[in-house]
Amino acid sequence: MATCFWLRSCGARRLGSTFRGCRLHPRAGGLVPAPGPAPGPAQLRGYAGGLAGLSAALLRTDSFVGGRWLPAAATFPVQDPASGAALGMVADCGVSEARAAVRAAYEAFCSWREVSAKERSSLLRKWYNLMIQNKDDLARIITAESGKPLKEAHGEIFYSAFFLEWFSEEARRVYGDIIYTPAKDKRALVLKQPVGVAAVITPWNFPSAMITRKVGAAVAAGCTVVVKPAEDTPFSALALAEILLHHAANSVKRVSMELGGLAPFIVFDSANVDQAVAGALASKFRNTGQTCVCSNRFLVQRGIHDAFVKAFAEAMEKNLHVGNGFEEGTTQGPLINEKAVEKVEKHVNDAVSKGATIVTGGKRHHLGKNFFEPTLLSNVTQDMLCTHEETFGPLAPVIKFDTEEEAIAIANATDVGLAGYFYSQDPAQIWRVAEQLEVGMVGINEGLISSVECPFGGVKQSGLGREGSKYGIDEYLELKYVCYGGL
Repeated sequence: MATCFWLRSCGARRLGSTFRGCRLHPRAGGLVPAPGPAPGPAQLRGYAGGLAGLSAALLRTDSFVGGRWLPAAATFPVQDPASGAALGMVADCGVSEARAAVRAAYEAFCSWREVSAKERSSLLRKWYNLMIQNKDDLARIITAESGKPLKEAHGEIFYSAFFLEWFSEEARRVYGDIIYTPAKDKRALVLKQPVGVAAVITPWNFPSAMITRKVGAAVAAGCTVVVKPAEDTPFSALALAEILLHHAANSVKRVSMELGGLAPFIVFDSANVDQAVAGALASKFRNTGQTCVCSNRFLVQRGIHDAFVKAFAEAMEKNLHVGNGFEEGTTQGPLINEKAVEKVEKHVNDAVSKGATIVTGGKRHHLGKNFFEPTLLSNVTQDMLCTHEETFGPLAPVIKFDTEEEAIAIANATDVGLAGYFYSQDPAQIWRVAEQLEVGMVGINEGLISSVECPFGGVKQSGLGREGSKYGIDEYLELKYVCYGGL
């Protein structure tokens, strides 16, 4: 999610540009540091020596403001969720650091807003090229920090980089309009101008993807962006959203948010079972079930229910392999921390206590405290926690239904709506269900739907605005109407 801040009248007053003794100088391309020595090895903290071949130089742990790495007053530890090993200590920026970063970004914006679309396009393309050139190192950092399989980490890097490539092209397509009015001596123009400084709060599960989706669009629009990582917060995503919306409303700041979901995965009697099982595996167990578009509830029609559950269990046991993300063949890494494991365990225990049946999995994995077995439950009912709370883990609960109307009612009985999936070979049903699902994105006979060319976002309490596609840049632009008279 992201909160966009902007300050009007760049020339009205000069904001302070000093940050912990560092002088920042604005120029067309942003802020540059005053002359001084580059950080040396002694200033860098690194990962635990020898961990997966990562060198200390791959991790910068200070905050980055105005082109300089700057120390913070406090730090927090980052641990490998697979082994529990300490990877390093990272700057824990507080209110003063955040305000200083916004000031620096605001000063940069006063000149950055004049940078041509062509130059912004070139900068984003350069960023894309750098990500691709360094994809292996970036992927290893992601796996070390989040535990996800290395193959998936590589996929995240490519997915992220493609947003930079896309918005490097869209940067040159921010068009306005000419409107012909009834008055012969007037012309009306519509301009699109950058909002201003944006603050981006990134999630831990897909940080590079979120950063490039938001920052890529903002830079394409002409904004200078402050990125503040969100650590393991005590707030739920929705609670944090309420806080942000409340404070943003006080000064009418624009807010764009991508929040969680409770994605339904519906399998109708007409579906191809093998196709539906393949889609279920892809949708549910990517990043060990820790993505916002992962299927959370499986609704299977009575006529195909038993065949689907049997095939799904067999596919899980055959294709899902739990292990360290750096190990060859691993498809299911650890959950991000033990708190996440406890939530999965709580959902399983609650469901079983209310009559659900464990088809496969169902307990913590012997590899360590942050590992949980990929789990399939049947005989699931709507009074169970796993059907109305986002599990965010490797748990697939199956609800049996009889009619299309019943499935739609169950799928829509939630205050969130990010993604939804369904499998059917009935053309008329496909149109009906796609239109009736209360979600922002629908996968029809497809379990993986994200693409840089398409709008990513949800409805209800799953967020505001869209990322990616030609619509993604609009969140960072203001419309200005200009009336030109006296012709």
